[in-house]
Amino acid sequence: MKKNLIAIALLLTTALVYWVVVRPDPVSERTVGNAGLANLVEVKLPQNLSPIAEDGKALFDANCIACHGQDAAGNDGKGPPLVHKIYEPSHHGDESFQRAVALGVRGHHWRFGDMPPVQGVAREDVEKIVRYVRELQIANGIE
Repeated sequence: MKKNLIAIALLLTTALVYWVVVRPDPVSERTVGNAGLANLVEVKLPQNLSPIAEDGKALFDANCIACHGQDAAGNDGKGPPLVHKIYEPSHHGDESFQRAVALGVRGHHWRFGDMPPVQGVAREDVEKIVRYVRELQIANGIE
């Protein structure tokens, strides 16, 4: 019985070490976007953005692109893609984006570290950015 418990503990410890340290990055496809950033995923662009999403794109490009990449495709070594099933509305609702911008967020899905708060971006601006991200997600089958 004691040998079985030791074996189970060893197996669980090995699995935990693999999960935390060794497991592969959940994003396997890396591309280079038009802005020269090393994108983590390929993003299909919608044919048309709504006027609010157009404003959101400009705000995203001014405040988010350095870490989250062109068209929210992620930036290798900087930040995760937002066009990814992890950020679908049922898992990360719009308010989670508001909180991330206002308060920052502790890294928990990726290995990029914590996201600091983003200064100077108003709640209304985040609403537009989220609209842009959601329209990108829809164009990529994430709803």
